[in-house]
Amino acid sequence: MPNIEVVALYVGLNSLLLLILAYNVGSRRGAQNALEPGATGDASLTRAMRAHGNFAEYAPTALLLLLILALLGLPGTLLHLFGGGFTIGRVVHAIGMMRPDHPNAIRFTGNLITGLTLLIGGVICIASFAGVF
Repeated sequence: MPNIEVVALYVGLNSLLLLILAYNVGSRRGAQNALEPGATGDASLTRAMRAHGNFAEYAPTALLLLLILALLGLPGTLLHLFGGGFTIGRVVHAIGMMRPDHPNAIRFTGNLITGLTLLIGGVICIASFAGVF
């Protein structure tokens, strides 16, 4: 599978995850039947909004990193590790965010996986610039 197809897979999967998280927020807002949805102090809506917002903060940078890593010629296996790691990390984090108990190990694990993928991807990009690769 050519590298750009690996990128396309994870861009597609993460696009679907974004839609799922957005739907989760919208359905919770709609269920409130309030003039100003979200202003009712609904904790589950707040958690859904935070899960969606957290994803939206990290996904653009991670997917850009994935594209750059592919353009740098990293093997498909490493691209799958990066893209899969980020995607799994964000799914796990979203599940943890929806739990009423905070902090929790699920949320922490998702955040840790996400952070490691961004750290590794960033270091590879910097190392490439420095001529290490």
